[in-house]
Amino acid sequence: MRPLTQEDLIPQRDYERQRDSFRRRIIEMKQRRRISVGEQVTLIFENRDTIQFQIQEMIRVEHIFDPVKVQDELDIYNALLPAEGELSATLFIEITESDRIKQDLDSFQGIDRGKSVALAAGPFKVFGEFEGGHSKEDKISAVHFVRFRPTRDFVEALLGARQAASILVDHAAYKAEAPVSEELWREWLEDLGLPTASKTGA
Repeated sequence: MRPLTQEDLIPQRDYERQRDSFRRRIIEMKQRRRISVGEQVTLIFENRDTIQFQIQEMIRVEHIFDPVKVQDELDIYNALLPAEGELSATLFIEITESDRIKQDLDSFQGIDRGKSVALAAGPFKVFGEFEGGHSKEDKISAVHFVRFRPTRDFVEALLGARQAASILVDHAAYKAEAPVSEELWREWLEDLGLPTASKTGA
């Protein structure tokens, strides 16, 4: 996807006027691009709109007006955009019981290494590549950025009218699988620059 530039951002005064409608649109979009895999792992697939919203909100909250600092934010968040032929997502490890946060998070050590998170289409799998710096030997973050690079076989299976897609987490302490909705399937195809005709052929 084409990186965002300062020209793509809505000026702060204009953003305040249209923030409510912009926010509603992004929330609706994120619902289509969100998938829970079991009870504790959720992924939200990112695109230019979701990333722009994060930048606009950061500028708003932090009162960032200096063009140099705005560019710093753009550089940070543009790194989360999928490159051509890729999908990217923010992965959340969700711990709801406050007295178990450390214990449960510690159990996810290593999820960001190896073949632990995958997209599947028919018999083909594409494993996620995690951004470094979100875990140490004795500590792991609850938020990760993960990138997927679909193969030709995966894409052909994804386009197949009868091929089911899913997301799998295969970790020593956590194993789960979730089917991909047609809404998310369409979002994936759009991100990959592919036709989005219905899987049922309608």
